[in-house]
Amino acid sequence: MRLGTAIVLLALGAVLTFALRVDVSGIDLQVVGWILMAAGALGIVLEVAVWGPRRRVTRTEAYGAHVPGAPVRRTTDETY
Repeated sequence: MRLGTAIVLLALGAVLTFALRVDVSGIDLQVVGWILMAAGALGIVLEVAVWGPRRRVTRTEAYGAHVPGAPVRRTTDETY
């Protein structure tokens, strides 16, 4: 579940729980709303937990310089 889907589930659940007052036989829409809000909140937490701590890699390479005997260093930052 991506972050957008989780937010949509949370919003849809909030609408069903708090804004809609309709009686449907056999289904309690408030309970369905609470379930959708819980699923959306869980999706947001999992999305942040999985994609939040991205790994940062720093590489430093030394290679021949323009002046003999003077190394040149290049640093590359990459985020995964």
